[in-house]
Amino acid sequence: MQKQANQTDTNSRDSEMDEKLADVLTAISVVSKRLAKKLLTLKQQEEERGRAKDE
Repeated sequence: MQKQANQTDTNSRDSEMDEKLADVLTAISVVSKRLAKKLLTLKQQEEERGRAKDE
């Protein structure tokens, strides 16, 4: 009987932990996407400055 209760507690904890992990990974993904966009913007700005100097 005790073993079943412990297994149920562990299963619910695992589910909660999985959900938290998914939330953290989603947040990392969102931040990574924002950083990638910023890097692309900076690269484009540098290229435009380079073209302006050449003219």
